[in-house]
Amino acid sequence: MKLVNAFLRLVRWPNLVMIIITQALFYFTLIEPLYLKGINTHFEKLHFQLLMIASVLIAASGYIINDYFDLNIDQVNKPDRTIIDKIIKRRWAIVMHLCFSFTAILISFYIDFNSAIFWLGFSNICCAFLLFGYSISLKKKLLWGNILIAALTAWVVIVCFLSYYNSFYCTQCDSSFLKLYNIRFIRISLLYAGFAFIISLIREVVKDLEDMDGDMKYACKTMPITWGIPATKVFAAVWLVVLIGMIVVVQFYVLQFGWLWSTFYCILFLIIPLIWILRKLFKAQGQKDFHQLSSVIKLVMLAGLLSMLFFKIYS
Repeated sequence: MKLVNAFLRLVRWPNLVMIIITQALFYFTLIEPLYLKGINTHFEKLHFQLLMIASVLIAASGYIINDYFDLNIDQVNKPDRTIIDKIIKRRWAIVMHLCFSFTAILISFYIDFNSAIFWLGFSNICCAFLLFGYSISLKKKLLWGNILIAALTAWVVIVCFLSYYNSFYCTQCDSSFLKLYNIRFIRISLLYAGFAFIISLIREVVKDLEDMDGDMKYACKTMPITWGIPATKVFAAVWLVVLIGMIVVVQFYVLQFGWLWSTFYCILFLIIPLIWILRKLFKAQGQKDFHQLSSVIKLVMLAGLLSMLFFKIYS
């Protein structure tokens, strides 16, 4: 049982669950309702389920290799939560990383050869290499690592969008309705990809503030070390304001269609918590404060993803 718990912590199981929730909600709220309206797709449900498995495996392999190369830094930042070399040997960590990556890539090429898409295998090879590069180098460089992780978080949504984009066709529907839905599909997908990118970027910067001690000891060039804590807080605050503004604008737009409950939800679970994060950010001082902020940001991310359910309710 200790080994199982260690493995689950190593692969960051809550983050893997977040990926599953994101992609499952995408299908449940944006794709499944179409079948009731006479619209079908060339990308089958089985292939989407396999895509989800591949996404989870790529992410898990990335977390493993990150902890493998971060062992020394983690022993400073979070010595009580270190797993590699304490519970799971380094060689087994590498074996798991390779197995997960290889399996995900095989699944991705299977999807390519048996569906209407052709790019998933190569894109997941790129993701695996980018996560490896992040672990050994990019995470220690100013902004590069933050932007990469934010982009890969957005990719969880974008990969779903690209799998279905231009794959819809009418069986018992009006072609003008299909055209309008395609435009709506693009807007919603880009909206959630943008949300995922911005909130992930904010969280990565806050995590850099939390991990300053270990990063400084091993000569990492993260934002707090290079720019200083005040400038880093301003950077995160600017993106928080952008995100709050984006959500407010969207709520004014959906109110035109009578989405009152959606607006209440977003005010209560997104806008108010983001304002609290913004205020707390400038008061935060130590590692404990930044860890709390990071945890709350993750909850806001989950709340934002769950807002997809309103597209099912109001469809």
